[in-house]
Amino acid sequence: MIKLYDTKAREKQDLKELHEGKIGMYVCGPTVYNYIHIGNARTFISFDIIRRYLMWRGYDVTFVQNVTDVDDKIIAKANEEGRSAADVAAEYTAAFIEDMHKVGVLDPTIRPKATEEIESMIELVRDLIETGHAYEVEGDVYFAVRSYPAYGELSGRNVDEMEAGHRELRADGKGIEDRKRDQLDFALWKAAKPGEPAWESPWGMGRPGWHIECSAMSRKYLGLPFDIHGGGADLAFPHHENERAQSEAACGCTFAEHWMHGGMLQINKEKMSKSLGNFMLLRDVLETTRPEVLRFLMLQTHYRSPLDFSEERLSEAAAALGRIENAVKNLDWQLASTAEVASSVNVQRLAEQAQHAREAFIEAMDDDFNAPRALGAVFDLVNDVNAELADKTIAEADAAVVREVRETIVALMGVFGIDIEAQATGEGTQAYPVEVVALAAELAGFDGDDAFDAVEALLDARAAARAAKEWAVADAVRDGLVGLGFVIEDTPQGARVTFEG
Repeated sequence: MIKLYDTKAREKQDLKELHEGKIGMYVCGPTVYNYIHIGNARTFISFDIIRRYLMWRGYDVTFVQNVTDVDDKIIAKANEEGRSAADVAAEYTAAFIEDMHKVGVLDPTIRPKATEEIESMIELVRDLIETGHAYEVEGDVYFAVRSYPAYGELSGRNVDEMEAGHRELRADGKGIEDRKRDQLDFALWKAAKPGEPAWESPWGMGRPGWHIECSAMSRKYLGLPFDIHGGGADLAFPHHENERAQSEAACGCTFAEHWMHGGMLQINKEKMSKSLGNFMLLRDVLETTRPEVLRFLMLQTHYRSPLDFSEERLSEAAAALGRIENAVKNLDWQLASTAEVASSVNVQRLAEQAQHAREAFIEAMDDDFNAPRALGAVFDLVNDVNAELADKTIAEADAAVVREVRETIVALMGVFGIDIEAQATGEGTQAYPVEVVALAAELAGFDGDDAFDAVEALLDARAAARAAKEWAVADAVRDGLVGLGFVIEDTPQGARVTFEG
């Protein structure tokens, strides 16, 4: 049974399937006025891993993630740059999708945009007015917070102790709060202002408030109630509190069965902020860091805990991931060099270790998606495999079992969205530098363009040169590979190469 920590309940709960074998998830998406930073990326990667695990466990997951493409920040950016809000939103929506693809985040099942869902938002606002939970003032519509007695339960706040928030002023100098029945009430619909995007509504031209869009989209695409609502911890209040209030007030039912929130990201143990000069965009980090390494770093901290990001931790993550990648490469090398020899490998023990790793992995992930502990199960298996197969030739009769062990490592890492298979074969990755192709052309007569194949050609050329006692050629190949960051190990079964960069 999968257990997850429910923010509202403040404890771990059994995952309740509203429809057997199916999970509906809504995770708040970006407001597209700039490139996303690595704190945003942490939230999206965390919920991508949760989604992937649920799918791996056999659930049919419908994953909805919105794009907020009309907002005060988008309008301000457009005015600053002298272009339309639609142009700004389109540019950064495309950039967001591109960045998500780079770090291996799966596309949502449905990605609704706020500007394309205005009618469903108007319908929800109308429902709230009709049921007495909202009211209109001069083209603005507000949610009456005290009409919903459960307000504050999600974030653990007492309504009577809450501060009203920032005071906004109208052109006549009168505060917006002066028009509200209660200072805690929040905007569902905003009357149009000159130069801003606006749509027709029963209350005049205007645009939706931020909170209403997620309520309308989740209701439309998942139905109510749905299984899991997720996002960063910073969204629990006021965004998710307001979502829950307006949604449940309108339908008279449960909005989301479970609420999940990811921990915040820090830079060198400090809060990330522009004022501290440590604000980091995801795409800037990816200029010097493999996407797999960034995902691996985030796996090492539980999704609910604060994650400390630093160059030192990135380097440690790269080294740790490299241990797993090299283990699979070594397995591939040994499997390609099987021989008709007597078995010296305890394949039964290896099979048992692989099964134990899989069970430990599932046990950890079933416990509130504890990726660090699940990752530990993978490392235990890697260590067992390395110890069992060190300096051994695999008998052909043992190859099938060893291959299954290898597939277990690959499959478990795949649940995390890290394609060890691609790293092992060199496909679709930058694991090997492109310069190795030119080196192979020069020293081995290689005429292809694949870096992985180039390394194989160089190793073959070196083996042939050593057999012919052409030591200068063999040394040139070795020195060239070492110069590019490769490590060559000569074993009784032949040369084994790993890339350390």
